Amino acid sequence: MKNKQIFLRMVLLHWCLLWLLFPLSSRTQKLPTRDEELFQMQIRDKAFFHDSSVIPDGAEISSYLFRDTPKRYFFVVEEDNTPLSVTVTPCDAPLEWKLSLQELPEDTSGEGSGDLEPLEQQKQQIINEEGTELFSYKGNDVEYFISSSSPSGLYQLDLLSTEKDTHFKVYATTTPESDQPYPELPYDPRVDVTSLGRTTITLAWKPSPTASLLKQPIQYCVVINKEHNFKSLCAVEAKLSADDAFMMAPKPGLDFSPFDFAHFGFPSDNSGKERSFQAKSFPKLGRHVYSRPKVDIQKICIGNKNIFTVSDLKPDTQYYFDVFVVNVNSNMSTAYVGTFARTKEEAKQKTVELKDGKVTDIFVKRKGAKFLRFAPVSSHQKVTFFIHSCLDAVQIQVRRDGKLLLSQNVEGIQQFQLRGKPKAKYLIRLKGNKKGASVLKILATTRPTKQSFPSLPEDTRIKAFDKLRTCSSATVAWLGTQERNKFCIYKKEVDDNYNEDQKRREQNQCLGPDIRKKSEKVLCKYFHSQNLQKAVTTETIKGLQPGKSYLLDVYVIGHGGHSVKYQSKVVKTRKFC
Repeated sequence: MKNKQIFLRMVLLHWCLLWLLFPLSSRTQKLPTRDEELFQMQIRDKAFFHDSSVIPDGAEISSYLFRDTPKRYFFVVEEDNTPLSVTVTPCDAPLEWKLSLQELPEDTSGEGSGDLEPLEQQKQQIINEEGTELFSYKGNDVEYFISSSSPSGLYQLDLLSTEKDTHFKVYATTTPESDQPYPELPYDPRVDVTSLGRTTITLAWKPSPTASLLKQPIQYCVVINKEHNFKSLCAVEAKLSADDAFMMAPKPGLDFSPFDFAHFGFPSDNSGKERSFQAKSFPKLGRHVYSRPKVDIQKICIGNKNIFTVSDLKPDTQYYFDVFVVNVNSNMSTAYVGTFARTKEEAKQKTVELKDGKVTDIFVKRKGAKFLRFAPVSSHQKVTFFIHSCLDAVQIQVRRDGKLLLSQNVEGIQQFQLRGKPKAKYLIRLKGNKKGASVLKILATTRPTKQSFPSLPEDTRIKAFDKLRTCSSATVAWLGTQERNKFCIYKKEVDDNYNEDQKRREQNQCLGPDIRKKSEKVLCKYFHSQNLQKAVTTETIKGLQPGKSYLLDVYVIGHGGHSVKYQSKVVKTRKFC
């Protein structure tokens, strides 16, 4: 009699569950149990779970909740004293969920036969009764219910999102000990920051026992963002998803069927009259209608390494770091306890104060930067900047009271004149190039009378005439300008293997004739021409030794005494004449 009663209860349980699910599908479905090959069939038949409210035993399902629209799922436990574990993973919004046990009704009256009430009556009784609440939770953590011994019956899971439409995942099993789909965390699940720099941060964490003890294949995924830590990889993927189709699902109504899951990435079945509404002309879902701003988040999967250096970060910026261990076989994941850290500040640059009308020497490291400040003491209509880049080009930016006025590269000597403003302050930023360090001279003034730096022609090369070479002399020429300037020429004997590195050191245009030996001076002279085509001068350097190489330099000296050196030239006298 007892066995008969159990059998009848199980028949009722199966029939009631099928009756609950029947409106959701027009095809015959079998109950999601864990019996033999039936479980494998159910896992393969994904559409069964997406189109129904049944939770399969031992597999994770993904689904969708509309805001303030509750959803109910069912899970069957066939035998008493069965282990049970239910895990709910919110993706991108907090959830309210409740797990209840729906006891099967029995009729213990009437001669104690144990016969059940009429089927239709008991089905209605199951629908009407709320059942016994076993567990409830509200929040966005991955939370679970676990019991080592659960009674047989129909378990129902009720979920609700009050914040927004959202995605979530559910996993239920009656064999939690053997399944272990979620990777285990170590005894200390924290992510540690082991190294901190201006643009890099190194993270380390203890390995998952799933790899070391259970020998299951795993990989770690590191997530970096500037907003907050994440509780699940599902939440990360919801943020990262380039296709926000599930966030743009239509509201329930005439144009929506509960089992049309094409918008959610689930396979759709276009056969049958039930789907005929899809032929109607409805507005298509698209990013041009429902757009979401791009989030600043990065996910990097690094294999089974448990140390990782994050690079290309911004200085003085707070970042949040999460690590997830992923079971490669099941693709299910567990979150470590995330952390956050702020990168170090950029080394504070000392601001150089410029004085009105005074030349200042500046050195800028390779790819480095220097900040200068110019604050005129009196009102002014214009301000003039003279820049002399001694080696390679540098980039200059000038801001007046925070407003960008000038940004360009400077090579050689250049002059900029900007409109003034009473009590204005100017911030100058000089940025070096990738080739090497930069050396320059800069002058700022509100009273430009005579130019402090001499004017230069476009071509500052020295031309040597090969046919005019002798054993003791060399003839050279260079260009001048319309402005009358003083030119001094110097010579220095060098080795025949004089190389480019030595030549580059000599090319510093800011080095004046005052550092040269008196014995190296050839002569000084003034010249200019109003006709630029004729602004050329020649000079013959005498007293040279046969077969020797000489480095020739021409300096042009301005009214303020500042000099600029032309490009150096190496000449060699004839060995035999």
